[in-house]
Amino acid sequence: MTKKDKQIKQLLDIEVENRNKNDEISYDKPDPLMVARRYDDEFIILLCALFAYGNAKLIVKFLDSLDFSLLNQSEEIIEKELKNHYYRFQNSLDVINIFKTFRRMKQENSLENLFYEAYKKENSILEGIDALIQKIHNLSNYNSQGFTFLVSSPFKRDKVGLIKENGNAPYKRWNMYLRWMVRDDNLDLGLWKNIDKKDLILPLDTHTFKVSQKLGLLDRKNYDLKSALMITDKLKEFDKFDPIKYDFSLYRIGQEKMEF
Repeated sequence: MTKKDKQIKQLLDIEVENRNKNDEISYDKPDPLMVARRYDDEFIILLCALFAYGNAKLIVKFLDSLDFSLLNQSEEIIEKELKNHYYRFQNSLDVINIFKTFRRMKQENSLENLFYEAYKKENSILEGIDALIQKIHNLSNYNSQGFTFLVSSPFKRDKVGLIKENGNAPYKRWNMYLRWMVRDDNLDLGLWKNIDKKDLILPLDTHTFKVSQKLGLLDRKNYDLKSALMITDKLKEFDKFDPIKYDFSLYRIGQEKMEF
């Protein structure tokens, strides 16, 4: 490890220790995780992750407006109760249909089982994500631009069927969900026990992307899956067993425009 890398690691280790506290997430310092942490239901938590785009305060405000117990109600009740709910790119029909789809999924299988079946073959986080995305689309019997944006499209693959590193988005909200579910500390929930945290991928957003470039963790200009994987590999040099423990600190450094 170079002298510069050691300095970066020291900086990030301090940030991780300082921010791994319950009061790091609050209405004064909003994050969708503050809503997700109220529940131990993997479907509710996934809804919190999928709607986590845009302004953090507005995300939390929208999540607070949702009655997640509707996932255990009839589809008719879901339609009635959510007819006036919308968020940015999702109209009320999109919101209604993600609730209806998750209701159906809950009756069939757990998200962890579905994810693990695809993940376990090669410890592939990407294959696990892709399996869940395809399951949601197949079960929804619904299609719209807002719904596809919310859930994401299945990964683009090459001619032999492998997921492309180039040409795919970073799938930030899915990787953030997995961080929440797999890691276990004062911030993350650790509800899934069968996935190894060393396999997690950085939930790359605009904050972590710019901070990673500024710190020298990434010398690539494309905001895509390959960049997320490259930063993850770099973070494995700092902690090969838990590289994504640095994600929240990188995010806050960018969000708070910290100088270093």
